[in-house]
Amino acid sequence: MATAIPDETVIDWAALSAARVELGANFVRILGYFREDGEKSVAAIEAAMRADNAAAMVIPAHTLKGESAQFGAELLSARAEAIEAIARDCVETHDTPQEALEHVAGLRALFEETLSLLERETSPLVERRPVAGFGRRAL
Repeated sequence: MATAIPDETVIDWAALSAARVELGANFVRILGYFREDGEKSVAAIEAAMRADNAAAMVIPAHTLKGESAQFGAELLSARAEAIEAIARDCVETHDTPQEALEHVAGLRALFEETLSLLERETSPLVERRPVAGFGRRAL
């Protein structure tokens, strides 16, 4: 059984908070796009890996890298960056992307864990611990 990765390793909470402020009212909508685009990117990377097609990995890995970084999903962004770098190198050397197999094998699980954390943090239905402050008693 795999051990869970600590939440703070998966998400840079300060970067996520900055993205929320920067995107404002558009945050939830853009997070939805991240879910949709991410699903497509992960599926495309997996298909390219099965086909030994390094060129087909480059764009979805690049897209996943950038969109993940936007939401502070540093671990997912780093994994996508590694896949992209391997794929680009393989395109130049006319090689198969077998070196990326380990990164691709865990990509979907990491993507799903990342989405789960992002959605848990951004859901208005999640019970949050009250913060001590004006008019509130410390817990």
